[in-house]
Amino acid sequence: MKPRHALVIAGLLILGGDVLAWTVQTDRGRIEVQDVRWEGTSGTTMSALLYVPPGVDASAQAPGVLAVHGYINSRETQDGFAIELARRGFVVLAIDQTGHGYSDPPAFANGFGGPDGLAYLRSLDFVDNDNIGLEGHSMGGWAVLIAAAAAPEDYRSVVIEGSSTGTSGAPDATAEYPRNLAVVFSKYDEFSALMWGTPVPGDVPAGEKLMAAFGATAPVEPGRVYGAIDEGTARVFHQPPVTHAADHFSRVAIGHAIDWFETTLDGEKGFDPGDQVWYWKEIGNLVALVGMVVLLFAVGTMLLEHPALAPIAGRPAPSRGARGGAWWGAAVIFVTLPALTLFPFKDVGAALPVSALFPQSITNQVMVWALLNGAISGVLLAGWHLTRGRAGGATPDDYGLTWEGRVLWSRIGGSFALALVIAAAAYAALALSAAVFTTDFRFWVFAVKPMSPLHLRMALVYLLPFVLFFGAYGAVISGQLRRDGSTTGTVLRAVALSTLGFAALIAWQYTPLFMGGTLASPTESLWSIIAFQFLPIMTIVGAVTAYFHERTGHIYLGAFLSAMLVTWIVVASQATHYAF
Repeated sequence: MKPRHALVIAGLLILGGDVLAWTVQTDRGRIEVQDVRWEGTSGTTMSALLYVPPGVDASAQAPGVLAVHGYINSRETQDGFAIELARRGFVVLAIDQTGHGYSDPPAFANGFGGPDGLAYLRSLDFVDNDNIGLEGHSMGGWAVLIAAAAAPEDYRSVVIEGSSTGTSGAPDATAEYPRNLAVVFSKYDEFSALMWGTPVPGDVPAGEKLMAAFGATAPVEPGRVYGAIDEGTARVFHQPPVTHAADHFSRVAIGHAIDWFETTLDGEKGFDPGDQVWYWKEIGNLVALVGMVVLLFAVGTMLLEHPALAPIAGRPAPSRGARGGAWWGAAVIFVTLPALTLFPFKDVGAALPVSALFPQSITNQVMVWALLNGAISGVLLAGWHLTRGRAGGATPDDYGLTWEGRVLWSRIGGSFALALVIAAAAYAALALSAAVFTTDFRFWVFAVKPMSPLHLRMALVYLLPFVLFFGAYGAVISGQLRRDGSTTGTVLRAVALSTLGFAALIAWQYTPLFMGGTLASPTESLWSIIAFQFLPIMTIVGAVTAYFHERTGHIYLGAFLSAMLVTWIVVASQATHYAF
């Protein structure tokens, strides 16, 4: 395909996906979606998306719902809840928790931002302050429960999804607190031990903690309403057949929240909780995301065809990489090493204190994992070269490192500049989508978001470690493991080698959970969910690395572009723990 044709396809995918996402998010233009900021506790700038249904103003107030995402998510993660509640006439404020998205750090501060969110929602003159509900997923559940405890007269009902009372600052439930509580805790939730004290999530209804929260003397019956709504003592429990992260991607889980707010709040214009359209926005976001990835290749290919970039463009020499059993041995190590080391190496990174230089705890852990894997891969590649590769005629040229045995810094610098231009083109498409349609590029737990100035500052520091990792990664996959063949075959092979290990790790973790037990490694609940994000990330960088090696004969453009993309995606999506 000619690059200009790919550029047109990319543009159509991005525009088409954006239009679909905007159409669903705004209910065909009837719901106003605003990107709002306000000053919260201690001068903290808070961020949110505000959904205002049609016909709502100070003279025609509507019930309001505060919606709060979980740890290392952002306000857009609550889209399913926000869209469906706004369609039914609720004003919805979906906040970024402190230290998340565009709310000021540090994470965990000020009751996770819950009290500030409730206060802002109540300050809106078109919100009926006698009809306010609170909804939170995971850590967002703690945020709304803390808000409920801080302002016990300022809300009427609560829905917590994948969350619990009596955890991380959220008080234990009593007969009076929280008022009219719905607990939606999924059958395969990875955090059942943390949240409700039962290692097996299916046992939560019979757990002492949930029974105490409901004032029950026997296992809690799903779907049964305990207590009385008029007295504020109502309790209901639901257990949809999904995982923790799938709560906000489940029509069943979202339907339970809709039903509870329609039951406990007055003034809404409700219809069947099963009548939902939010997932079309997710499809639109996914289409736009695919368009952004296509854009990377289209822009890169067009630029490499320019005469000024002729020194960077080129084709790789015939492969002198591993063959036969040696190839398969190297491939097994390449596939399994990153997945096998994910949990232990991130623990090493967890020991790195957050600071102004490295302010994001999860990003620190990913960074350390990457650096250690890069170092091991480099040592193994050097050992193979000295024992096998050199004897087969391989030189640094064959690993895409040198030009006729020379390191040409001008071409390496040119590759960096070209990678920056390609990444900037993708970023411009995202920024335009955010400005025009109030959307970003995402699917489920994976999101590509615009960076704030603080995110950009952090990304400049985190970039170098990822460059080092993707340099080693590129030398192995495009040198030792490369086989001669078509560009398409080379790209598909690189994607498979880059993702199979993580797919196997996820399968190993979740198979016993789905069989009615716990995760294979129950202490790795959070990182089991994070592992899912490695699949799209490594798909993208595997394709980028292989494709641009085929177009240049060297690793540098692919390594720089992969590092820029991963740094951008990770930093913009993660929580910031340092208080700047």
